[in-house]
Amino acid sequence: MRIDKIEAIPLTGDTVDGGWPQGHEPQENLHTLIEITTDGGITGVGSCFTSGALVQGALDLLGPLLKGESAEEPERVTEKLRRSSFWQGRGGTVEHTISGIDIALWDIMGKVCQQPVSRLLGGNYRDRIKPYGSILFDEPEALVLRLQETVARGFKAIKLGWRPFGRRSRKFDELLIKTARETVGPDIELMVDAGGSEQFWPHGLNWARETAIMLSNYDIVWFEEPLPPDDIEGYIELTKQSPVPIASGEVFTRRESFLPWIERRAVDILQPDCTKNGGLSESRRIAWAAFDHNVQLIPHGWNTAIGLAADLQLSAAMPVARYVEHLTPCAYVEDLTIERFEIDETGSLKIPNAPGLGVTLDHDKLQKYRG
Repeated sequence: MRIDKIEAIPLTGDTVDGGWPQGHEPQENLHTLIEITTDGGITGVGSCFTSGALVQGALDLLGPLLKGESAEEPERVTEKLRRSSFWQGRGGTVEHTISGIDIALWDIMGKVCQQPVSRLLGGNYRDRIKPYGSILFDEPEALVLRLQETVARGFKAIKLGWRPFGRRSRKFDELLIKTARETVGPDIELMVDAGGSEQFWPHGLNWARETAIMLSNYDIVWFEEPLPPDDIEGYIELTKQSPVPIASGEVFTRRESFLPWIERRAVDILQPDCTKNGGLSESRRIAWAAFDHNVQLIPHGWNTAIGLAADLQLSAAMPVARYVEHLTPCAYVEDLTIERFEIDETGSLKIPNAPGLGVTLDHDKLQKYRG
């Protein structure tokens, strides 16, 4: 079965603000779906955390390498793309686009084999996993309402990220954490994302260490991106000293970029994003390397229903997996597929077990968001 057609589908109209200083408007395009059709009529869908114009440019570059290629060999095909675009890729838009292609090809292979992707990745260690609702910090009064809404949607774990945390004072940071803990009570798990990948991040090791100590007083599950994402030496020191587990890795692409962080134990929790880092093929390799070094892996997923479905399939196939990230509320997660992601009374998501990614793109709903 061969690749016949590849389409980039930019998503606009309900884009969630990502927390950056300039903000993001609903009509901005940050996410792009990739739909691949085979000569046998089977389609597969992937997702990229990159704008549609950039994805289309990468597809123009990669198109000659994909023409007539097998639609049933995702790992070989995307490794060919990666190696053949070496001087124009090695990260950024090209690797992000390869990620979406890879996810779509796994979706196709699952449908061809009539198996969920998780089984093709090696087998199922679990059929459910806990999602954490991923939201942004806000002023204390607004934060209370946002947390209450998130708990009401069934989440029993919540990650709070980015501004205004870490941008004013230590006293204000603690007020935000104290407000969050008092709002949700002791039984809801809380994670904190400082957003150290923001441009011109001002804080270093001392701030991160002292903040981690403060967070430990509020039973925070992990402290994410407290330093700029390339400060591996700072992360190594912080991970040794912090009373709270340290997490990072969402910005990296290609498995080679993750290996130093795994081998040097720079973090307690590694967070590859399969819509950026090379897709499910690379994420599987990264996950097993992390497992072999006893580093926890939790997928990063500020993305779409297709990205969440891919994270669920990966998490099913890993020996140790505890959470998946679930952007909420987000129409690109909740309103793109025929199947719904339903949180049960225990706060868990059922991992889809239908062939492929286990979800079906709803093209009628998609019309509202096509850029």
